[in-house]
This record gives sequence, C-alpha cells and structure tokens, in this order.
Amino acid sequence: MTDLDRLCIDAVRVLSMDAVEKANSGHPGTPMALAPVAYAIWTRHLKHDPAEPGWIDRDRFVLSVGHASMLLYSVLHLSGYDLSIDEIRDFRQWGSKTPGHPEVGHTAGVETTTGPLGQGVATSVGMALAERWLGARFNRPGHEVVDHRTTVLCSDGDLMEGISHEAAAFAGHQKLGKLTWIWDDNRITIEGSTDLAMSTDQAKRFEGYGWHVVRVDGGEDLSAIDAALDAAAAETERPTFVVLRTTIAPGAPTKEGTAGAHGAPLGDAEIAGAKAAYGYPSDEPFHVPPEVYAEWAKVASTGAAAHAAWRERFDAYHEAFPELASEYRRMMSGALPDGWADDIPILDAADATRASSGKVLNAIAPRVPELIGGSADLGGSNKTDISGGGNLLPDRPDGRVIHFGVREHAMAAIMNGLSLHGGIRPFGGTFLIFSDYMRPAIRLAALMGLNATWVFTHDSIGLGEDGPTHQPVEQLMTLRAIPNVMDLRPGDPSETAVAWQVALEREGGPAFLSLTRQKIPAIDRAELAAADGLRRGAYVLAEATGDVAEVVILASGSELHLAVEARHALEADGVPTRVVSFPSWHLFRQQDEAYRASVLGEGQVVRVSVEAGATFGWERWTGTAGGAIGIDRFGASAPAEVLFERFGFTADAVVARVRELLND
Repeated sequence: MTDLDRLCIDAVRVLSMDAVEKANSGHPGTPMALAPVAYAIWTRHLKHDPAEPGWIDRDRFVLSVGHASMLLYSVLHLSGYDLSIDEIRDFRQWGSKTPGHPEVGHTAGVETTTGPLGQGVATSVGMALAERWLGARFNRPGHEVVDHRTTVLCSDGDLMEGISHEAAAFAGHQKLGKLTWIWDDNRITIEGSTDLAMSTDQAKRFEGYGWHVVRVDGGEDLSAIDAALDAAAAETERPTFVVLRTTIAPGAPTKEGTAGAHGAPLGDAEIAGAKAAYGYPSDEPFHVPPEVYAEWAKVASTGAAAHAAWRERFDAYHEAFPELASEYRRMMSGALPDGWADDIPILDAADATRASSGKVLNAIAPRVPELIGGSADLGGSNKTDISGGGNLLPDRPDGRVIHFGVREHAMAAIMNGLSLHGGIRPFGGTFLIFSDYMRPAIRLAALMGLNATWVFTHDSIGLGEDGPTHQPVEQLMTLRAIPNVMDLRPGDPSETAVAWQVALEREGGPAFLSLTRQKIPAIDRAELAAADGLRRGAYVLAEATGDVAEVVILASGSELHLAVEARHALEADGVPTRVVSFPSWHLFRQQDEAYRASVLGEGQVVRVSVEAGATFGWERWTGTAGGAIGIDRFGASAPAEVLFERFGFTADAVVARVRELLND
C-alpha cells in the first residue's frame, strides 16, 4: 500500500467520523473498518461511471450493512458522484441527500434502499439473477453487451437474519458466479461481542451452500483484498463469499474494537486521537487533501472510458442484431411492448380467481418476455407457472419460471433485486397468509417504488379445511396499511383480467392480487357495470332502483356475488340498494372527492361492507352510521361452504345486517 493509498483510505474514515459527529447520530466504527475494502472496490474493481450512474451495464454495489451509510456517501463524494461536501456535512439532516440509511432514487449511486439487515444481501441475489437472465437472452458470441457483477458488503447482523440463509442457499443452487458477498467479520454488534449470540462457522456455512469461500485475515491488507476480489472475478460457477477480518473503528484510542464505536459518535477526543494515529494532515473537520481528490478523480475518467467502450460494443451489437438491440433497450426502459394485452381472454364462467389469474398470466406472458417469476413452492396452487416458459436454472439461465423453494422471505427481496436491476418485470406467488413472511421486502418495494407483482392466493376462510393457521384474517388489511402498495382483490374472473393489466401498467410502486382458492360466480354484466371500473378502485356495479339508494353495499373479492344476491332480495322488498365493487382501496383513494361521493352515496344512505377478513378500517368508507360484515377472530377447519355459512357470509346474512342498520 502506498502512502497515497493510505491517505485516500483515511479520508474516507475522516469524512465518516466527522459527519457522524456533526449529526450527533450514526455509526462511525464500521465505515472506518471497511474504508480499505471500499477503496479497493471502487477504485480498482467496480465498473461504474460517476457521470452517468444509470449506465445499464455498470456493476452493482450493495451496502447491505446500511447503517454504515457514511462509508458509501464518502466514496460517492470522493469518486465524483453528485454528492457535494455540503451534503456530507448535512448527514442525517432534513432534505439532505445523505439520510441515515441509503435510499435508491434519493442519492445518485445508491443501488437499493437498505435498512433492515439481511434485505440488502437478499436483494443482491435478484440483481445477479437478472444479469444472468438478460445475458442469456441477449448476448451473442463476440457481442456480450450484458456483462457485469454484483458486489455486496455485509455484516454479522445481515448473516444472523434468517433471510440471508434463504437467499444464500438460493444463490448457491443457482450458481450465480458474478455475485460476491464480503462479510465484515469484526466480531462486534450493538450489545457487545458476537460471542454473546453467535458461534456459527460462516465459512463452512457458505461452503455448504455451494459458494466459493475466500479468507482475508487483515482488513488493512490492500493486496490481500485485491487478490480476494480477483479470485471472486475468476470464479464463474459459484458465488463468492469473502471472509474479511476487520477491527471496528481502527485508530480510535479507547473505542477501537469495542461496541462503543458501533452506533454512536466517537467524541472529539477519540476523533482527534484517530486522526493522529493515521498521521492525517489536518484536524479540521471534513478536510480532504487535494491529492486525495486528484487520486479519487481517476475513478471518473476510468469509468467514462469503460462506458464509452461499452457504447461502441453496443453499437456493433445493434448493427449485427438490430431487433435484439431494440428489444433490450425497450426492456431496460421499462416500457411494455405494443399490444401486450391483446390476447387476454374473455372470462365469463365461474372459476376461482387464482385460476383466472393463471389464464391471464399465460395470455400475457408470450407478449411480455420480461415477465418472469414463480412461487415459493406453490406454483400449482398459485397458478403462477408460465406454460412453455422453462425453469430458470443454471443449465437454463433464460428460463422464465423461478422455483424459489419454501423461501417467502427471500423470494420477495429477490423480486426487489430483479426489479431494481431493470429489464425484468418480476412476479411471485404464495398464500396470502404467508405474506407475513414477506412484509419487510414488500415495505421496501413500496418505499423504493418498484414494479413488482405479488400473487396471493387462498385469500380467506374460503381455503377451507387447512384451518385457522392458514386462513388469512388480518393480512389483507395490514397490507393495505403500507403506503404505496396497490391492493387488488377482484370479485370475479372479469375483474381478475383487469387487475393484471392494472398491476403491470402501474409505475412507481408494487401491486398485489388477492385471489380465491374456491370457485366463485362470474358476475352477469349484461345489465351491470363493466369490470373495467376496477381501474378506479371502486365503482357502482349495480345501481338502486330509481337511482336513489337507501343502502349501499360495498364488497370485494369472493363476497361480491353475495352483495349482488342481497341486493335482489332488498330491492324485491322495496329497499333501493346499490352494490359497489371495491377491489382496491389504493386506487379509490386516488380518485377525486366528487367521484368518491358519487360511488359511496351521500345523505342518509346506509353503507355496509362485506369482506371475509378483518373489519378494521372499513369505517373509513361506511361512516359511523354504517356497518361491516367480516371476521374479527380466527377461522376454523371445515369445508369452505360450511365456514361461509357459519361465519355469516350468505346473502341472507347480508340482508339481515342491512335491516338491522335500517331499523337503527
């Protein structure tokens, strides 16, 4: 290591220490420990262009240890990304580009939003899988326009979280040779030494997953780090796990190697002592010597040259394979192909909405080749298999059916990585009850505004005999509570077809379909509203006699046909009744007040919601004078038809509840 290398590394440490100190909040010790490996990655091994952070063939870098965000911000600043020294000074402050944990889309050069430990490593698997799939589809001999790596820095906490086990096992099975995880083996967590909670031999664990394992005994040994990264790049059949032994907060006089350096500012004395230990040329906060800026600036010129060379290769590719090149550009842009929905069939027969969903998926898939995904070992139940798509495996890297295994946690995060990489529209299926496993990744998908589609089937007590452990009650409502998640609970096969279209057309956020196991009737729409009303979240399916409703029944999913049946009975008794199909709260909230009022009705109208799930939240739409028919307890093991009758989901029960409210 040269003196200039050391100074460039120490500048990262100084910026990190000083920013945390000024904010009086943050994690200084890990950025200090990982500064050498970050320097090696960003200046010698990472293919990237600071002037154009979105270059589609760049290497992806994931800081899974997101609390060490100042490490990433420091190298982005020094490398010439759009991150000024003033932003470094404003670390963790309102409106800054340097929030406490990195956020994709907020700061140039950040590839994914990391915060909950384990999510970053799992997401990186999706990025690496996307690179391989796109390469298999588009590369041709002598024309490798898709050729990049994914590199991750992770922590003890990442590896303790269960999602890392699922993701690492999947990556090993898939033989993702362009994926490297670098483990910061510093033996420290917030509570103290990792000996308090862990004695796992991580190297053996990853060897068991089928990974290539490389050990680096000293986090300050730049030559050994370079050699490890070279070895990772040379290994093409297995992902690489680098065990990097480090010491947290190196140079801090009393806090080096201790938990005290993990999650709190070091203090002026410790910072002064560390700078003295480094022989740093200034005690002034945020000082970066000119020669450091000059050395780091070489990254920009190297990246620009690599990007220009790729452009030349792509131009040659476009000349040789113009249709492939145009298709690649389209897929990476996120635009859907023309006529993509033209083959969706008319669905007018009774069916389970999961079955209808499978038919729609297979009608869309031939026209949307970037639509790939699968299920957490429930493909046959979720109806998520693409007919003729082929299994995505190491010997079939362009397959379209992903077998995630019984790994719901990892599936959702891998889908996030597929979406973040670009060029792919991922979908994943499981039972609605198991969305609980996926919630952290769902939340991050919403926060990042990703285009991912989840297919949740068996969405109520209608799944029957498996009983209350598998019957979702609160899941639908809790998913609706996550900002920017589009809920779609279609009420018949026709609405299911529209729901898929809405999900794929959405930009800036994920969507989920909530689908039945059991068959439900197809709504006879000859005299009722078309299913396209789903696009507005809720719509008048059947109007009251005389167009002046005394009662409005709001229903979604498998309960919609009950609302229609109840309306017939109420209208026959002289009660003008409107039925509103209510498949999406998210979409309905986006409508203007006039439209919402026109659907819900005004004045003394009585509103009743009907949904086989928790009633919590329906009062927003029914009002204080309304009522809710739902389930606010756990289900039971019995055939679906028995459960619906026992729990009061019949047309007669809906009529009875309406009469109670009218009498009140």
